[in-house]
Amino acid sequence: MKRLIMSIFCIHLAIIFMAATALGQEKSRFDKNDQCVICHKDLEAMPENFEESDIHMQKGLSCAGCHGGDSTSDDEEVAKRKGSGFIGVPKGKAIIEMCGKCHSDIAFMRQYQPRIATDQVQQYAKSFHGQKLAKGDTKVATCASCHMAHSIFPAIDPRSTIYSLNIPETCHKCHSDEEYMKEYNIPTNQYDKYVKSVHGIALLEKQDTGAPACNDCHGNHGAMPPGISSIGHICGTCHVNNQAYFSKSKMAIEFEEADLHACEECHGNHEIQKTHDDMVGTGETSTCVECHDEGESAYETAEKIHTELIGLVTAFNSANVLLKKIERVGMDDLDMSYAVKDAKQRLLSARTLVHTFDADRVKVKTDEGLEFAKKALAFGKEELDELDFRRFGFGIATFFMTIVLVALYFKIKDMERDE
Repeated sequence: MKRLIMSIFCIHLAIIFMAATALGQEKSRFDKNDQCVICHKDLEAMPENFEESDIHMQKGLSCAGCHGGDSTSDDEEVAKRKGSGFIGVPKGKAIIEMCGKCHSDIAFMRQYQPRIATDQVQQYAKSFHGQKLAKGDTKVATCASCHMAHSIFPAIDPRSTIYSLNIPETCHKCHSDEEYMKEYNIPTNQYDKYVKSVHGIALLEKQDTGAPACNDCHGNHGAMPPGISSIGHICGTCHVNNQAYFSKSKMAIEFEEADLHACEECHGNHEIQKTHDDMVGTGETSTCVECHDEGESAYETAEKIHTELIGLVTAFNSANVLLKKIERVGMDDLDMSYAVKDAKQRLLSARTLVHTFDADRVKVKTDEGLEFAKKALAFGKEELDELDFRRFGFGIATFFMTIVLVALYFKIKDMERDE
């Protein structure tokens, strides 16, 4: 066993050593030959946030790759002479063109990733940012605004500004700056709302990288506000069944005719909260009553759907509480647990069917769930009856054992007295 542990330990050390060696080799490629890096380091004039582990530096693209010039000369005048291709610090459209030289060349990029996308520049041109830039607005985001310039990492690297957990903060830099965004006449509280939303809490607090960030709804390079015709499909990327039911409902047609944003009208956009059953119905927290008044058929439908849901929730909760009790006392919970799971599944399905706005379809599913909840309760009652029977039997057995022990005690006393 000790040999096995030592072998595993040695393998881990070897892997760490090889990884460290590889990283060291990547860093040392430029220290010896690249005069831009050497001089700027000596002068302590490296750009802000410069990282030697930047993905471009790792792949052999150093300062001259973006800024031009002769990186083999340690003479600044020679390195930046006319004809060396030196362009200095690119800005605005020049940044897009510079990044596009490589990232739009499929033959060049394929050597790094066979399936890498090369349409970023085309997408950017159609984005809100790209359209503004084309009209001369240099305040809008360019490649370097989101990806940085001297500390670019792959999107899967937690150090990257476009890593899923970091994207809200990256967008927040500009979009939450009231002074900077003033001329665009758009809100600047999106980030504050997002961090309180069910998506923001999942991503930023629970570190669930599968939760949507800004780019999941607005896009990446082709960032645009979702339109009326697209917002349902965006939400449907994750919430597939909800979107499928809604798109086939009569409400979808009415929403489109009234120029209403599908999912957003009931759930909001940046500050989406965790859903609950009282969102449906006619109560104070219902979203249905925001549009429908008492006496309308839609009002009655909402009330029916809510009644069906609450009925199943009550039955499921009762069954679930009883299941916990059965588990706690150590009785057979197998059949009951399956019935409770089936009831829960029907409840989830019924909640999804709310997006059909059809009370009858919801009722079919809640009725199925009620049957499973009743079965679970019946199984639980059987187990409790069995428990009571066992306890009664144990009590009787204990009573007779006590009598036998008492009789034996007196018998022993009599024998001792006779002796």
